[in-house]
Amino acid sequence: MPIVAGVDSSTQSVKVVIRDAKTGELLREGRAHHPSGTEVDPAAWWDALEEAICAAGGLSDVDAISIGGQQHGMVALNAEGEVIRPALLWNDTRSAPQATALNEEFPDISQRTGSVLVASFTASKVRWLAEHEPAHSDQVAAICLPHDWLSWKLTGSKDVADIFTDRSDASGTGYFNSVTNLYDNEIFHAAHKSRSTTYLPKIISSEEFGATTPSGIKIAAGAGDNAGAAFGLQAEPGDLIISLGTSGTAFAVSDTPTHEETGEVAGFADLTGRFLPLVCTLNAARILDAAAEILQCTHDELGELALSAAPGANGLSLLPYFEGERTPNRPTATGVLAGLTLANSNPRDIARAYVEGMLAGLVDAADSLIHRGVQVNRVFIIGGAAKNRAIGEIASALFGREVLIPPAGEYVANGAARQAAWALLGSAPQWNLGEVVHISAAPTPEVMNKYRRLRDQTAHW
Repeated sequence: MPIVAGVDSSTQSVKVVIRDAKTGELLREGRAHHPSGTEVDPAAWWDALEEAICAAGGLSDVDAISIGGQQHGMVALNAEGEVIRPALLWNDTRSAPQATALNEEFPDISQRTGSVLVASFTASKVRWLAEHEPAHSDQVAAICLPHDWLSWKLTGSKDVADIFTDRSDASGTGYFNSVTNLYDNEIFHAAHKSRSTTYLPKIISSEEFGATTPSGIKIAAGAGDNAGAAFGLQAEPGDLIISLGTSGTAFAVSDTPTHEETGEVAGFADLTGRFLPLVCTLNAARILDAAAEILQCTHDELGELALSAAPGANGLSLLPYFEGERTPNRPTATGVLAGLTLANSNPRDIARAYVEGMLAGLVDAADSLIHRGVQVNRVFIIGGAAKNRAIGEIASALFGREVLIPPAGEYVANGAARQAAWALLGSAPQWNLGEVVHISAAPTPEVMNKYRRLRDQTAHW
């Protein structure tokens, strides 16, 4: 029986699943936590990966492995393969001015890369490093992404020329063209200000292996987290996926690329040779954490409180920009709780406002895709928060359509495992996802209108 491992190295934790390559049967799994913050020493990811692999029973019987990981981050290495400084993560917004500057220098950047830069993109962080830490920038011999670095660490190599990546993760750098599948070196060198000769990871296809571990386990190309989740769901064109993690994302598998000039939609690539237009919000599941902390309740209790309140939370609205925001692009914004009255100053309405506010931002994100011609036939909601009963019901009401909740699972890690199976078996296997729950609720367009008024009123705060 061929066995594969899939890894999701996300912002908050790492998850490892071990599966039968042909059937997808889950054999065992493990996880470990990552440190919090917007910059992290990559060594912490490696330590956590080793811990999670150990918790999953090790890799002694595994034939192939693939790493899915958080997108955009910048891992800077010197000529000896050593990390120069802590990695800047996708949610580090200090490089917002550099993103603006690069967009001005390359007014056709969306045509060249599929995306307009925001602070999250690697290119913005490369420029920030050149301007704010020139001594570090001068040492750079390679720039890679979190999943690239972990895949390379698995090989045991110290040679930065051995680092590889895939088109899905490369498409989030801001210096990669997912139509030609080539780096845009002019944009990269402008970002880096040509401070040194720098290696960028080799792009390999999803059905290829990039290397092997010292023990002989084959290492597949890997993926960005959202592309991994889409592949784990076995999504097809017409499927819209709402992922509720540290960030919130709305993305769809598409046969055609997007080149959106306002910056709302990122023109990413998927694992299959198709495209993955995506809208990202910085604030998702942790909004629910904040609500549970304020109300001193569990997440299940938070959901029950929210469902006990009327739609619209009795006039209370939350704009959930707790950590700034990426879409809309407001990196220095803060959250707003508006419409407070004596009547709605109670746990039920506060819970409802937090859930509605978090989900409303993702309805806006989905609408950005639909308005740009992305076909949507089905809406899936995934992520740890999706198992909360309030999420599906309130999401259906805000979307005004049925939503589908697949079984709780590690879809990024599952997608990575399925990719490893693809490379191992020669074709992508079809795995049984389990029972998908269909949820329909009465539409509440007035709630979305209330949210959008607050969003627009605060645009210049």
